[in-house]
Amino acid sequence: MILIRLLFQTVLLALGQIWANRFRAVLTSLGIIIAVWSVIGVVGAMQGFKGFLLDQFATFGANKVWVFPRMPPGQRDRYSWRQVRMTVDQIDSLLPNSPSLDLVSPILQLNCDVQAGDRFIRMATVQGVRPSWHDIEQRYVTVGRPLSNTDEEQRRQVCLVNDKGVRELALADDPTGSYLLVQGRRFLIVGVVETKQVSPMFGGDEAQTEIFIPFSTGSGMREFPRMYAVATTKAPELFEDARAEITAQMRRVRKLGPEDPDTFGVEAIEQAIAQVKSVLGGATVMLAGLVSVALVVGGIGIMNIMLVSVSERTREIGLRKAVGARPEVILLQFLVEAITLSMVGCVIGLALGLASVAAMKAIPDSFLAKANAPTWAIMLAVLFSAGTGVVFGMFPAIKAASLNPIEALRHD
Repeated sequence: MILIRLLFQTVLLALGQIWANRFRAVLTSLGIIIAVWSVIGVVGAMQGFKGFLLDQFATFGANKVWVFPRMPPGQRDRYSWRQVRMTVDQIDSLLPNSPSLDLVSPILQLNCDVQAGDRFIRMATVQGVRPSWHDIEQRYVTVGRPLSNTDEEQRRQVCLVNDKGVRELALADDPTGSYLLVQGRRFLIVGVVETKQVSPMFGGDEAQTEIFIPFSTGSGMREFPRMYAVATTKAPELFEDARAEITAQMRRVRKLGPEDPDTFGVEAIEQAIAQVKSVLGGATVMLAGLVSVALVVGGIGIMNIMLVSVSERTREIGLRKAVGARPEVILLQFLVEAITLSMVGCVIGLALGLASVAAMKAIPDSFLAKANAPTWAIMLAVLFSAGTGVVFGMFPAIKAASLNPIEALRHD
């Protein structure tokens, strides 16, 4: 009880000393203020940027998986492109042998000349897809109908065009029933598919004309078309299971031996999200560590001003010792004063940091709209500030406690 009362009185005395020299105290705490302000601001900004990136990745679908041909590094002399390219049979074998997969669609990549009346687009993006593509990509028709199993089975020359293509080809708002020439072939437009809104950082500002035709129809337009597969897992957390199942099946159908490298790749948005979280988490810690160097500068300032305070109050210290104050009480007084000075700077820095985070969130259409100051960053700033006060206040406190009372009373 006596210790608590002594500590309380010491804190009040320290606050009184700080208030009596408030201008000097603010200047002394400036390093702490800047350090805490910087830590909260940097961490808040990084949290906002991470939220922005994760939102953009989510537009692709968190449970989506891509399987694509990939030449093993340094193996071009060993493998030809025909050995590496994917086939329809390989893709069709994935769903029955991968329990974690929900839907699979092969994708044909065709760059073809497209013409509608007197409008001509050279090497437009044309893709051959199956009906399941609509659910995998979450892209549905806004006018007309989607591609059907009948279109696929009968290899019909029908197509979907996106709304960007409707404008570039000067088609009617409802172009269903009209025709396009795709690589000289006549295709009936059966629907308009929505253009996927992708973040500008992924090229979203450059939406282009897209034509989608039945996969079976497209496979007859090129002898060796570029092909890959897009699939969805039954749940985002099943990606690792799906990757293992796909890898095992692809190696089996491609007859790869135990020592042979993979001639294909399996990637997922969930994998990219995990990598982004890891990289940004490390960057946040690194930047917070760098700006925390200002705490050391602030601590040196506190130690300096506390040494000045000891020098100014030498007679006071001598008088207190002469009337019975023990050295540990003197040490506690000056140590608490240093910690209080540091914590005052911490409170001001926290206020400025939280205000900066609020300002980031208030910027309209900002990629920092999800900026926030996590609890761990606030606690870290408080603990580091208190630690700085202890470390840099200890030397002046020990010096004050070790003063000889007789010499101290003689000090001018």
